[in-house]
Amino acid sequence: MSGAGSPELDVDGRGLRIVVVAGSWHDEITNGLIAGATRTLDASGADYELVRVPGSFELPVAAKAALEAGADAVVALGVIIRGGTPHFEYVSSAATDGLTRVALDTGRPVGFGVLTLDDEQQGLDRAGLPGSKEDKGREATEAAIVTARLLERLRG
Repeated sequence: MSGAGSPELDVDGRGLRIVVVAGSWHDEITNGLIAGATRTLDASGADYELVRVPGSFELPVAAKAALEAGADAVVALGVIIRGGTPHFEYVSSAATDGLTRVALDTGRPVGFGVLTLDDEQQGLDRAGLPGSKEDKGREATEAAIVTARLLERLRG
């Protein structure tokens, strides 16, 4: 399981404004990701807002708008499940490349919580739900907060 060996992080979000941008497909999995993100944000003391977009393809443009409007970091959450057409590859690539570009163009962190899955069970196993083996919403949120703090220190 990919969560094995994950680091223990100091997640202090006090004074940070974080925007969680989440897709709308695959409700059960997405809602689990959102719950993991909001639990982490509440525990960190960060100020946050949740916005929903139609799907994972729309995550980059919403993330960029949130960062340009003053957010310290974005947590991007989405679910893309492989089907019988190349659609999976196009959407996965567009979301991943787009979110990377947003982070680099804005100089602000984007926590990557986009699950690219072969089947629904893989998502249920990673969504932070009761019985899940991993909590990717928490992990993406921790990464965004810790990176925002790192960037503060580097920029002095």
